[in-house]
Amino acid sequence: MIDRKGITQYVIVGKHQQILLPDDIQKYRIGKGRLKGLRLVHTHLQNESLTQDDLMDLVFLRLDLISAITVAKNGIPDRIYSAHLLHEVSNNMNWEILPPVKYGNLNIDCHKLILSLEEEFAKKAPIQKVEGADRAILISVTTAPKGPALESMEELKELARSSGTYVVDSIVQHRKAAPRYLLGKGKLSELVILALQRGASLLIFDQNLNPSQVRSITDTTELKVIDRTQLILDIFARRARTREGKIQVELAQLKYLLPRLIEKNTAMSRLTGGIGGRGPGETKLEINRRRVRDRLRHLEKELRTVRKQRAQRRARRKKQGLPIISIIGYTTAGKSTLLNTLTKSDILTENRLFATLDPTSRRLRFPRDTEVIITDTVGFIRDLPKDLVAAFRATLEELEDADLLLHVIDISNPRITQQIESVEQILESLRLTTVPTLRVLNKEDLVEKDFAERKCRALNAIAISARHTKTLKPLIEAMETRIRHTRRLDKATTEYFRQDKQDKTG
Repeated sequence: MIDRKGITQYVIVGKHQQILLPDDIQKYRIGKGRLKGLRLVHTHLQNESLTQDDLMDLVFLRLDLISAITVAKNGIPDRIYSAHLLHEVSNNMNWEILPPVKYGNLNIDCHKLILSLEEEFAKKAPIQKVEGADRAILISVTTAPKGPALESMEELKELARSSGTYVVDSIVQHRKAAPRYLLGKGKLSELVILALQRGASLLIFDQNLNPSQVRSITDTTELKVIDRTQLILDIFARRARTREGKIQVELAQLKYLLPRLIEKNTAMSRLTGGIGGRGPGETKLEINRRRVRDRLRHLEKELRTVRKQRAQRRARRKKQGLPIISIIGYTTAGKSTLLNTLTKSDILTENRLFATLDPTSRRLRFPRDTEVIITDTVGFIRDLPKDLVAAFRATLEELEDADLLLHVIDISNPRITQQIESVEQILESLRLTTVPTLRVLNKEDLVEKDFAERKCRALNAIAISARHTKTLKPLIEAMETRIRHTRRLDKATTEYFRQDKQDKTG
């Protein structure tokens, strides 16, 4: 293996069938959109040209050049076969195989060739640059119909945007997931070339990857690889502000990473910085399992303390006798905006997924002098990571004490049905289906009036625009009616049990 100065960096002895390349050639990785900085010259003892394995090494290692020297029957060098990468696909190939030449007649200005290739790759990269942002390619490997697959990819793009990542391209491959790489190796080679062309250093998969898949894809492509769960965890890590939120996020991160912590694993060592590797109270990913487990025990103890404190606060609120309304819904449905408008507050609202992580409570007085506590909660999402739901259980326990759940739904979202189902599945997993729920169709100003009316009838819901106070009157009346009805039922139940107890003692 020869570097760009013409100095031989490695001499590798293998079998007649294969050679094993050393792990530390990764130190020769150069900048984004650049080649490896090494060319590989090796022998073919059976007098054959470049093999498919040679060409895959050229692609996956991003070699400057690969050459195979064949051996004549008398044992002396014979012909030289060479290939280099192309900046664009030609004849369905990402490489060019040069005509074979006799040993001794090779005349290639390697340095000039490599620099011109890198210049072409740089031209292919988009002009737009985002300072400090990871550049990512999004990938989905699915057997789902085209419509749902594209909708899921759009949501992944929103997740990436919320994490501060610049998406350079996206790929949806319709096929059964391969056990090792998830997608086919041919498509994987195309991804490597695409990453070179677009200056990407990160692959984000819409599907959740197991540890061996992360390792295989990372080691093969030499790109950082994360999945949907890790992307969501990264967003939560960025947004957590309170001590409680930070504990819960770190707990979820460590539970996710624990089975992926393998000593000297290059896949993990590439995740120590940037997206997927940051977090409040972050622990380095190379830390050994024993220390991670110690940290997990410590965090779980802290979370139990937080849960106890939260229970005490709930008990005090209950003592005051104020009804509780909790706002729930899919992320970006407009929950915080609704709370702000109802209570004249200024809670942070952004058109980004998971803008609100830490629950916020405010008092609200209805026209008939009924006073309630209204709470904003973390947004839900499809396939919310189980560890994240478990970690945020202390926060979500607030919903158990709610007298009414306001399920805010974005009526303008084309995935409205799937989003409702996702929220209701999470409510079911939290055993909250018995809590009275009022569906609220937000952003009615973004759809046709007839469409909103049909949806209201179909879903037994109330349509509003959370930004406009004048649209909230029917909702406020419905909330007050529901709360009064719930309180009457509570009083009737309490009276029934009190009377029953008196009858038995009498």
